[in-house]
Amino acid sequence: MLKEEFFEKIKGYARQIEILLDEEQIYQFYHYMQLLLAWNEKINLTAIVEPEEIILKHYIDSMTIAKYIKKNAKLIDVGTGAGFPGIPLKIIRKDIEITLLDSLNKRIVFLQEVIQQLNLSKIDGVHSRIEEFGKNKRYREAFDYATSRAVANLSTLSEYLIPMVKLNGACICMKGPNIQEEIKQSKKAISILGGNVEKIDSFQLPTSNMDRNIVLIRKVKLTPSKYPRKPGMAAKEPIHASNFSS
Repeated sequence: MLKEEFFEKIKGYARQIEILLDEEQIYQFYHYMQLLLAWNEKINLTAIVEPEEIILKHYIDSMTIAKYIKKNAKLIDVGTGAGFPGIPLKIIRKDIEITLLDSLNKRIVFLQEVIQQLNLSKIDGVHSRIEEFGKNKRYREAFDYATSRAVANLSTLSEYLIPMVKLNGACICMKGPNIQEEIKQSKKAISILGGNVEKIDSFQLPTSNMDRNIVLIRKVKLTPSKYPRKPGMAAKEPIHASNFSS
């Protein structure tokens, strides 16, 4: 895809979700794609390599949650992978402070390169497992928002995200289609962890039949200190499948 076509595509798609991109932002997205594709030949970052799919499935999808984030907020992107949704959010929202968390150091090295090349500020990559990061008093319950995309089912994801946000903060869970059963099964976990499902927004990505759901979980009470449990436990024994009590 030629640069001019890329510019027109991303600008048009973004407009459809009511985001207006300036020339600098569009260039940053283009440069990000070039870095992503170059590094993807060395380390596994994404299976999506067609420019138009990168625009729609990575960039636009990431941008859809910007409207939930208040000005000057502090956000953590858990299991960020190649930087989604954190990097696109940073490009369009210079006001927010973002921590990109991933358990694979190679990805963090890539993200630091992206941050430097795109001249982004108030954003950093951290190499850690969320279970260990969530026990660190410096970071636990220190964020206004926690988000994640395509990491785990909602019960497991709640144990990763809810401990990270402040009281009255929110978890923005980016999910695909058909999530009603997942939400039903996660209610116990969400409650025990101190959360409450505030809203569920369903939509399709522009000019596609790709269904998306945003599950917004509000932090209504402090998370018990035992959570998150040791690495692997949240996925192996989700709270809804266990005999936990609050």
